[in-house]
Amino acid sequence: MIVRSPDGPEPIREPGLPIVDPHHHLWPNRPADSAAAPGGRNPGATPYSVRDLRADTGSGHNVTATVFVECSTAYRTHGPQHLRPVGETAWVAEQPVSGGLLSGIVGHANLLAEPAELAEALAAHAEAGNGRFKGVRHTVAWDAHPEVFASVHRPPPGLLRDRAFRSGAAELARRGLVYETWAYFHQLPELCSFARSNPDLVVVLDHLGGPAATGPYARCREEVLAEWRSGVKALVGVPQVVMKLGGIGMPAFTPVEFIESTPMTSGRIADYWGPHIRYCIETLGPERCMFESNFPVDRRLCGYATLWNAFKLIAAPYSDADRASLFAGTARRTYGLG
Repeated sequence: MIVRSPDGPEPIREPGLPIVDPHHHLWPNRPADSAAAPGGRNPGATPYSVRDLRADTGSGHNVTATVFVECSTAYRTHGPQHLRPVGETAWVAEQPVSGGLLSGIVGHANLLAEPAELAEALAAHAEAGNGRFKGVRHTVAWDAHPEVFASVHRPPPGLLRDRAFRSGAAELARRGLVYETWAYFHQLPELCSFARSNPDLVVVLDHLGGPAATGPYARCREEVLAEWRSGVKALVGVPQVVMKLGGIGMPAFTPVEFIESTPMTSGRIADYWGPHIRYCIETLGPERCMFESNFPVDRRLCGYATLWNAFKLIAAPYSDADRASLFAGTARRTYGLG
């Protein structure tokens, strides 16, 4: 596996453009970090500490705020199961940061839990987050093919149709929290139905809506992209769904032969992903799209500075107002960052 970090000598494009990075993780990778996170880190996760985050966001781009997204780290190791993920929110909220880092926290809660347990978990997250807890990610990415990449939670099929799951999501809307997920391209019609069932719920769809590139999908890329485009177009009818433009360093979505090819530059990334990302922007509108780093996961493709250079190249055809939404405005509005 190639991990391209730190960045090479690429100059920073438009260094003054304000950026909100709405999607990154943290995994303890030093003794001091590990001691602060009694639940340890997600097995097999790429180590990534606050010091690493500071180094990346300080590498030249004007990153004014970031949002941490749950990654199964620092869970409590004792107490009721439904409260154990609160340990992650508490640990993140305790990290020593400044300058807008970790302005928002998206944690995990089981939306299938009994209503009283879910309510208790959400209240505990809110208390632990100290004003920064913004929502819950409960992933639904499922595929019938066992060789297709799956998330660490291995969700069952049909969660978006499940009545209890929809009821749990409605509780998020009542509390002014967002629901965040990632799904595969063939699940986008289910996501549309789910969003229509909860019209007051803001739904954040990660990683471009999951144009899969592993298992059997590696052999039918054009067919996958055609169905994916149809699914993205269907999202137009559910305006409370916003999409994160990223996840492109994951072999789940980008063929590994491209990820591991060299040299990797922002220009090559923009040439490869630009038409697909611009399809999302032109279909949903800049006010419903936001670029994400998905670091450290996406550093398998390139370094942090190179990734944001690529995003700036992809967004070059758009107006200043549209670019302001794509790089910061949509994220600030979605997560209530001010």
